[in-house]
Formats: sequence, structure tokens, C-alpha cells
Amino acid sequence: MTPPRPARLRTTDLLLVGVSGLRTRPLRVVLSALGIAIGIAAMLAVLGISASSRADLDRALDRLGTNLLTVTPGEGVLSGQPAALPAEAVPMIRRIGPVTSADAVGLLPDVRVYRNDRIPVQQSGAIAVLAADLGLLDTVGGGVAVGGWLNPATARFPVTVLGATAAQRLGVTEPGAQVWLGGQWFTVAGVLEPVPLARELDSAALVGTAVAADRLGYDEHPTTVYCRTDPDRVLAVRDVLAATANPADPLSARVSRPSDALAAKQATDRTLTALLLGLGAVALLVGGVGVANTMIISVLERRGEIGLRRALGATRRAVAAQFLVESLLLSGLGGGTGVLLGAAITAAYAATQGWLVALPVTALAGALGVTVLVGMVAGLFPAVRAARLAPTTALAAS
Repeated sequence: MTPPRPARLRTTDLLLVGVSGLRTRPLRVVLSALGIAIGIAAMLAVLGISASSRADLDRALDRLGTNLLTVTPGEGVLSGQPAALPAEAVPMIRRIGPVTSADAVGLLPDVRVYRNDRIPVQQSGAIAVLAADLGLLDTVGGGVAVGGWLNPATARFPVTVLGATAAQRLGVTEPGAQVWLGGQWFTVAGVLEPVPLARELDSAALVGTAVAADRLGYDEHPTTVYCRTDPDRVLAVRDVLAATANPADPLSARVSRPSDALAAKQATDRTLTALLLGLGAVALLVGGVGVANTMIISVLERRGEIGLRRALGATRRAVAAQFLVESLLLSGLGGGTGVLLGAAITAAYAATQGWLVALPVTALAGALGVTVLVGMVAGLFPAVRAARLAPTTALAAS
């Protein structure tokens, strides 16, 4: 007579048995799954926020362009003293073939702006006063939040346009307000939106070059020249820009590309992201240890059940599979919760910053893969230990 073959558990049976095992100790399961959830949520939120930040930066660079170059005066090579760009720097730069536009601002170092004439001289609010060319706003890719920009008429009269930060410091929200600038009243024509590629304009009061020369002592030497170039010829223009802006002393002219600063910020953010991912991995490791601890205690508490199942014909493989499935379900519960929590954190933070929500598919797939791996590693030892229990020993211990 052929001996009966051991019964085999189907996949659905294993799942049902695993779920039944977890339901018998809900509080312990929740606490163990919480460790996995925190680790997965931390890692996914870090990746999601970093990806959203990069997506917003890429969108800004696409809108603002990477073809903006700036020229500022440095120090004279021979004299070691602060140099100055010649008054003809802007028209000379405009003669460069690939340059599509060039405009400048000139700092008025001895001119201050105040909300009214009662403010103490020392309380200037660190607001610079700049003489600006009329085409400046288009060149730097800026916009007006309220009011309007300077035009050929207003540039000749005591009219100013405030940067976003300067307007906030002066308490000006609407055009038509009067500010005390250079010892005389100027009318605010408008307030600018923040200018990402020219942050120095945010904390400045801008006036026309004509009124600056007539009333504020502007010597018509620009302190910063902004120029737009053909996007395919940026490097070529950068190589000749200093010599064109200041032929007498090319080494004293500094050329930079504002978008490079944004790219450098992105590289810094990547370093911080790596650090935060490491912290998330530590939290995930702690969660994995919690799952393993829960499963080991489960094996010790359920030795009677294991002995009875082995006595009724369950194979070692079936017992090991049961506890391994429980471990996978436990980590899967934590991982799924972590994915949802991480996605919610990413969406909420991106919404507060006004960013596009970008959650990489690879991050989601990686989170689920890590969850399965943690479940397998954490459940392997308890599963093997449960399978090795002899039926008589397990029943006697219960």
C-alpha cells in the first residue's frame, strides 16, 4: 500500500494562514509595521521632494533660459584697486554677433531709500538704489507684480520701481506710494516679481538712468551688465565678453552665468539628499529588526501550533513558508503604508512650495522592492527555526 503523500498548501492557503497569524496579535503587528512604514516614508519623501525640486528648477531654467551672462567689475590687475566698467560697455557688448540684448544697472553707492523722511539714516534696510536701462526687465526675464516698469517718460522723472524684497521692507504694496530716495520724494511706479536669475534686483530700488544722472550723481559707469545670447553660442560669447566690455583691462571684468548658481544649488541639494537617504535607511533597518523580533517571538509563542501541524503531516517546508509569508505580509503592510505616507508628504510639501509634484516610478518600485527584501531577510531565520522544531518537542513545550 502506497503511503499517503503529504498535503501541499496552495498559495491562497498560505496567504490565509499568514493573515490569520497576524490577526491574533494586532498591536504588535501595527508597531512592527510602523517601523517599516517610517523608513520607507522617509526615503520616498526625500526622493520625491528632491525630484520635485529638480523638476521645478528645470522648469524655471526652461522658462528663464541658460543663455544669460553677466559682466561685473573686479579689481585692476596692476593697481589692485576696484575697477570700473567703461560707460560704453553696453553698446560695445551689443555689437557681438550672437548677443541678442544687453542692458545694465549702475549702483548709486551713496544714495539711500526710506519709507519717509522721518526714518533715521542708519535704518536703510540694506536696499540698494540702481540706475537701470529700460530694456533690463526683458533681458533678465523679470516681470512686474503690480504697476508698471520704467518707460522713456518716467525714466526722466523721480519715479522708481521696487524689487520684491525692497517693497516688502519699505511696506509698499501698491503703485503711487511715495518713498524718500536720495533726499527727495520718488513715486513708486510698480513692484517687480522675484527675479531668479538676478536676485540682486529683488532688494533694490530702480530708477531711470536719465534721472539718476540729473539728480543722483550717476556717473554712467555700469556695475552689472546683463546680456542674452544665442543659446548655442553661450560659451563662445563668454570667452570674448570680458575683453569686449573692458578692452583696456579685460582681466578686471568678471563674467558669470547666473543659471550656473542654480545648478550648483541643485548639486548641493543632491548631497543633502544622500545624507537624508542614509537616515531613512537606518530607520528601515530598525524596522526590519522589529519585524524579525516580532516573528521570533511569534515562533516561541506558537510552538504548540507548530507541533500540532507537524504531527498532522505538515512538512518543514510548509511551516517555513507559513512564517515567511507572515513576515512578508507584515513588511508589506508597513511598506504600503510608507509608500502612501511618503507620497502624501511629497505632495504636501511640493504644494506649499508651488512646485510640480514629481515622484519617480523607480523610487516607488525601489520602495516596494526594499519592502519585500526586508520581509524576506527578517523572516528567514524565524521561518527556519519554526521548521526545525520537532513535533514532540514543540507539543511538550506548549
